[in-house]
Amino acid sequence: MKVYIKNMVCSRCEMAVRTVFEKMEIPILSIQLGEVEILKNLEETEKQLLSENLKALGFELLDDKISKTIERIKNLIVDLVHYQNEKLKINLSSYIAEDLKQDYSTLSNLFSETEGITIEHYFIAQKIEKVKELLIYNELSLSQIAFQLNYSSAAHLSNQFKKTTGITPSQFKQLKNKERKQIDAL
Repeated sequence: MKVYIKNMVCSRCEMAVRTVFEKMEIPILSIQLGEVEILKNLEETEKQLLSENLKALGFELLDDKISKTIERIKNLIVDLVHYQNEKLKINLSSYIAEDLKQDYSTLSNLFSETEGITIEHYFIAQKIEKVKELLIYNELSLSQIAFQLNYSSAAHLSNQFKKTTGITPSQFKQLKNKERKQIDAL
C-alpha cells in the first residue's frame, strides 16, 4: 500500500516521516519524496493517528487522486532542481509525463487549475530558489550557476531572476537580509 504525504520535500522530511512510521510500528518497504510504501493496509484508527502525528510535523496525508497527482508533480520538480541537477537537461514535460504515465497536457491543465500557476512557472520558481541558495553560499560564479541549472547563459538566468524576484542576482547578493522561501511554500 502507498501512502501519499504533502510537504515532504527533502531528505530531512523523509527522516522525520520515517520516524513517525517507526514509532507507530508501521513497517516501511520504501520511502521517497511524497510517498511511503508500507506492507499492510491501515485501519481507519491507524490512519487517523498517522495523520495527526504527521500534521504535528507539518505534513499532511493525501487521500484524493488529484492531490496525489499534484504533489507528485511538485516532488518530481523539487527533486530534479534541488537534488538531481545533472538531469536538468532533460525535457520537463517528457520527464513528468513518463513518471506519472499520463498525458502532459492533461497534467498541466490539472496543475494550473489546482495551483493557480503553470508547471513551468513552478519549475522556474524552484530554480530561482536554488539560485538564491547558491548565491548565498557564494561558492560559484553566476555563469557556473547558470551552467549547473541548465540556463543558456548567465544573462538568461539574470533576466529570469529579475523577472521573478524584481531584483538582479547582484542586488540579491548585496542584501543584508537575503529572503528565501521554503520549498514547500512555493
